[in-house]
Amino acid sequence: MDKRYAIFDMDGTLADSMGYWDGLAEEYLHSRGVAYVPPELLQRTMPLPVRETLELFIREYRLDDTLERAQAELYAVMEGHYRRDIRLKPGAREYLEGLARRGVVMGVASSTAEPLMEQCLRQQGVRDLFRFVLSCESVGAGKDKPDIYHAAARRLGAPGPEAVAVFEDSLVAARTAKGAGYYLVGVYDESVGAHWDELRALADETVRHW
Repeated sequence: MDKRYAIFDMDGTLADSMGYWDGLAEEYLHSRGVAYVPPELLQRTMPLPVRETLELFIREYRLDDTLERAQAELYAVMEGHYRRDIRLKPGAREYLEGLARRGVVMGVASSTAEPLMEQCLRQQGVRDLFRFVLSCESVGAGKDKPDIYHAAARRLGAPGPEAVAVFEDSLVAARTAKGAGYYLVGVYDESVGAHWDELRALADETVRHW
């Protein structure tokens, strides 16, 4: 990757955390009486902010729940996982430090809420490598739209999408970034392993292991 600017997704790309998010979504639905959660429903939620994911669940299953209560419940559980259980993927820290030494300007753009990202990256000792963290919730659109990438590129000071590498493990998000003109680096994660061949074909380059 020879770009001067880089935008990283967090969960599934830098942090080995998708299993916790997938389990959390299923756990939430099971607690609300949903016996079976189709894998394709979970796949639909991957590029979405937490609020939109919960709105989808509440609407899809006509749950008697408020968005605020459900969100607070999920954030509390994930805060504990980021504090106790979740780590960066092996080699991710060294890769980021190498880019920083080369002068690459980096930011994080994720569907995860900013306080959770801040906690995770600070605990893993890499927060100072990034100029900012930016959530889809702050932008007001999920990664099925390019808004978050454009907002992140502006914060980086990039002259345009062609100067920016976007690192993504989600096929939906990757398609969005690529379609908006960004240099796409596809990152392998077990949670999207079934779509790896599609992601690899779409990407300008790929990372199987950091």
